[in-house]
Amino acid sequence: MNKRFLKISGKCLIVFITLIGIYFITAFCCSRITINAHPSNPRELAIYIMTNGVHTDIVVPAVSDEINWTKEITYKNTLEADSTYQYLAMGWGDKKFYLETPEFSDLKLSNGLRAISGLSTSAMHTTYYKNIQEDANCRKIMISKTQYQQLIRYILNSFKKDVAEHLITVKSNIHYDIGDAFYEAKGSYSIFKTCNTWANAALKSCGQRSCLWTIFDTGIFLKYR
Repeated sequence: MNKRFLKISGKCLIVFITLIGIYFITAFCCSRITINAHPSNPRELAIYIMTNGVHTDIVVPAVSDEINWTKEITYKNTLEADSTYQYLAMGWGDKKFYLETPEFSDLKLSNGLRAISGLSTSAMHTTYYKNIQEDANCRKIMISKTQYQQLIRYILNSFKKDVAEHLITVKSNIHYDIGDAFYEAKGSYSIFKTCNTWANAALKSCGQRSCLWTIFDTGIFLKYR
């Protein structure tokens, strides 16, 4: 019985390792395939992509002719942001992971496993900035006003809304920064839909260079070197 158990366990382990390998190889290959490789849109408005080395945010003007984000993502929900903060970064992710893992040193195995299970709820993390500095972790993308409207629709559709169609704040005192706040979001994080998958789809929604599919930030930023 012990030999049979070990034999079955060994086979299961091999299958598991093989599936993990296929998953990462597929993710790597799909992230190198470029969608909208050569956008030919009017360069009317600047947005940015920003990474902390793991997670990608989409950064937009806080106020523009197309939308005033401060009406729904209000300054009062942050610790100190005000009208001098000209940019708004937004990212989607697992709510419990966001709230319980402000630093990677806070990472717990249970939170990580729950996040990739696809069974938990999600949140939008929003952060106001006074200025944006382009560097290796922050890239400017020039888009048209029509494309920005498409991006706005994609982002707004990621938020959960109440019966009055207002965004719903997450009931928590957690802040990563003096200008950030959390809002309830649609969907569930999983091994197939990560924060970077969401950001990549945001770029697709407005016709910009993006990956066929990606779970990491690396594939996105390779398109904008």
